[in-house]
Amino acid sequence: MTRIRGTLPLVLALVLAGSALANDDPGSSKRKPKNAKQDVEAIGERQVARGPNFWSIEKEIALGKRLAQDVERHSKIVDDPVIAEYVNRVGQNLVRSSDAKVPFTIKLIDSADVNAFALPGGFFFVNSGLMMRAESESELAGVMAHEIAHVAARHGTRQATKAQLVQFATIPLLFIGGWTGYGIYQASGFLIPMTFLKFSRGMESEADFLGVQYLYKAGYDPTSFIDFFEKMLADEKRRPGTMSKLFRSHPPHGSRIRKTQKTINELLPGKREYVVNTSEFLQVKERLAQLVLRRKETTEDPNKPRLRRTSAGGTIPTDDIDVESTEEEEDERPTLKRR
Repeated sequence: MTRIRGTLPLVLALVLAGSALANDDPGSSKRKPKNAKQDVEAIGERQVARGPNFWSIEKEIALGKRLAQDVERHSKIVDDPVIAEYVNRVGQNLVRSSDAKVPFTIKLIDSADVNAFALPGGFFFVNSGLMMRAESESELAGVMAHEIAHVAARHGTRQATKAQLVQFATIPLLFIGGWTGYGIYQASGFLIPMTFLKFSRGMESEADFLGVQYLYKAGYDPTSFIDFFEKMLADEKRRPGTMSKLFRSHPPHGSRIRKTQKTINELLPGKREYVVNTSEFLQVKERLAQLVLRRKETTEDPNKPRLRRTSAGGTIPTDDIDVESTEEEEDERPTLKRR
């Protein structure tokens, strides 16, 4: 009896201490995962590509390689070694923090479209326009994580399998899923039933769900995933119809933001530090901007009149500029000060 009394306070103290430590843990209030796809600690060991699939991994890689060769034939690949190495390194870091079972080949396309797409088998292309639009490395990584999730979940060949099951008599030879696959499917003269498009949207939602986990696992701030959605939504409201096909084919932005925020709140334990931006991102982005500017200068007609912006936002030929009046306008411009 004496021994029990003597150890009881010790036991209670340990229980209380454990409770206090749990309360200090920023992730202690998170719900436990309900299934394997929700367990961020098991990323890399999970099987997220469940569902009918007629394609083996080997055939999927071979398909992706053929499609990638076609993309490169019709695109200009940025071959600047510093820029290419940086984009590849950011992507490979995300791949190591994902459930992908295939090696990735990541390249940057010289295109102003805010876009990125991953082909089956790990062949991944990022447009320079995406990097220029992103304001931080974590925003760039968020979009890349979404596309890596498509490959990890084998959405391309799973969707091709569903297409074969739905319309077995009209099997598309080069169907790769997402907005790219949808375009190829239409261009080939095939029709996609509405139920098939719903499957595609479901896969986009799954890519959001997995992608934000990969972003978090790689050490980035997961809210950057939402930040880029909000930026695209604001762009579309300001200039309707300008949104990239990539984002128009995805679920509505409001829905994506709410679902992703729920995933962050319920599944991702808080961390004391996240990577948001890096000086290297800013340096590489500036290098890319200079490269794009040089390309524009070399492709412009030297005899074409050059235009200069006026204070009202319009443009006037440089040959017609009145230097004195321009200086007066500069002096009369209001200045703003932050409070």
